[in-house]
Amino acid sequence: MQRREFLSGTFQTAGATGLLTTPAGRALGANDRVIVGLIGCGGRGRYVAGLMREAPGVEFAAAADVYLPNAERAREWAGPKAAAYQDFRRLLERKDIDAVLVATPDHWHATATVLACQAGKDGYVEKPLAHNVREGRAMVNAARRYNRVVQAGTQHRSSAHFREVEQIIQSGALGKVNWVRVWNYANMYPAGIGHEPDSSPPAGLDWDFYLGPAPSVPFNRKRFLVTYRWFWDYSGGYITDFGTHRLDTVQQVMHVTAPHTVAASGGRFSLRDAGEIPDVLQVTYEYPGFVLSYETCLLNGHGVGGRTPGMKYYNARGTEDRPNGMAFYGTNGALFADRIGYEIYPESQRAGSTESPLERKHMNTADATQLHAANFIECVRSRNKPAAEVEIGHRSTTVAHLGNIAFKTGKKLHWHAETEEFVDDGGASKLLYREPRKPWNLISA
Repeated sequence: MQRREFLSGTFQTAGATGLLTTPAGRALGANDRVIVGLIGCGGRGRYVAGLMREAPGVEFAAAADVYLPNAERAREWAGPKAAAYQDFRRLLERKDIDAVLVATPDHWHATATVLACQAGKDGYVEKPLAHNVREGRAMVNAARRYNRVVQAGTQHRSSAHFREVEQIIQSGALGKVNWVRVWNYANMYPAGIGHEPDSSPPAGLDWDFYLGPAPSVPFNRKRFLVTYRWFWDYSGGYITDFGTHRLDTVQQVMHVTAPHTVAASGGRFSLRDAGEIPDVLQVTYEYPGFVLSYETCLLNGHGVGGRTPGMKYYNARGTEDRPNGMAFYGTNGALFADRIGYEIYPESQRAGSTESPLERKHMNTADATQLHAANFIECVRSRNKPAAEVEIGHRSTTVAHLGNIAFKTGKKLHWHAETEEFVDDGGASKLLYREPRKPWNLISA
C-alpha cells in the first residue's frame, strides 16, 4: 500500500468530537436553500461569506470562532436566527447545515475540514489548503471517503482571463515556454510586524483551542489574527499564503501537477520583528520542459516588469510597482499576468523564425472570489466537481510546502509525486508532517 493511500484522514471521535459518521447531508434540489456555517470569522471569512451569500438561495445559519467576539460579529451579520459558537464542533453537530466555509488560520484547516466531511457537510476551505502535505492528503481522502464536495479557496481557477492565458500558451501562440516566474513583493522594512511582549489572552479567546494542534506557547498578539502568518507553527509564510494562488495558476496554465525537483535559498536579512518567515525567499522548481522561479521579497515593493498606461495591477500602491504576478517567457513573446489582468509583450521578429508574430495586448478584469463561491454552491446542489476541487488544491499547496522544506533543509530535493515522498531523503520527508499536540491530534499520519 502506498503511503498516500494509508493517509486516510483518520481521527478519533470517542469523547473528542461528539460527532457521528454520516454518509451524506440532506439531498438538495435545484431550488432548495443551501444552509452554510462559517468556521473562522475574521476579516477574510466574513468577506467570502458575504460573497457566498450573494449566490441564490444561500443562508448562513451559524458562525464559530475561538475568539467569541468574532463569532458574535458574524452572527449579527448572518441574521437573528443565526447562532454563534466558540467550538466549531457544535456547529458541525447541526443536521440542518449543508456546508461550511472554513476560514480559520492554516493550522486548523485540515481538522475542521475532515470533521466536516465526517459530519456530512461539504466544505469551501480558504487557501492554503493545509498546514502541511500530509494533512492535505488527509483532506482529500476524507472528501473521497464521505463523498463530499470540497473546494479550495484558490479563486484563480474561476477566472475567465486565466483560462484565456491557458489557451494562449497551450495553443503555442507564445512559442515554447521553458521559463516561468512567480513573485510576491512587499516593502515591510524596517519594522515588519513589530514586537509585543507575551500577555494574557483577550476576553472571549480560548487560547488553548486557538493553538489546537500547534505547540503550546504563551499568548502573544503577534501570533494571533492577521500576523499569525509570520510563524511556522500556524502557516508557511508568503509562499503558502499568497504564492499558492500563483503556483496553482502556473500548474493550470502549463498543464502540470507537480515539479520533479526543488531548491531554495533566502533568509531573514533585514527585518527585525517577531516573525520567523524569511524576508527573502527564492525557490527554483524543475518541471517537465520548463523551470519555475518563485520569489518572495519583503524588503522592496516594486516587483517585476513594466506597466501599460491605463492598466490596473493587483495590489499596486505606486505608479510604477508591480508587486504580485507571474510571467511566462515564450520564444514568440512574454505574457505577464496577475489576478485582475494580463499583458502580452511580443518578441522582435527573428531571422529564420516560423512563428506567427504576436500582437501587443492587455486586458483587465475583476477578482473572481464571488464566482468561485458561487461555483461551490452550485456544486453543493449538483454534486459536480468544483473548479478548485480538493485534489487540485492539495497539489498546488504542496508546491508551496516543497519550497519551504527546500529552504529549511538547504538541499536540492527530488520529489516523487505519486508516493508524495522525497527520493532518498528521509529527513526532508519528515517535514511533510507535524505531529499534532494532544488532545488535538485528531488527524494521524
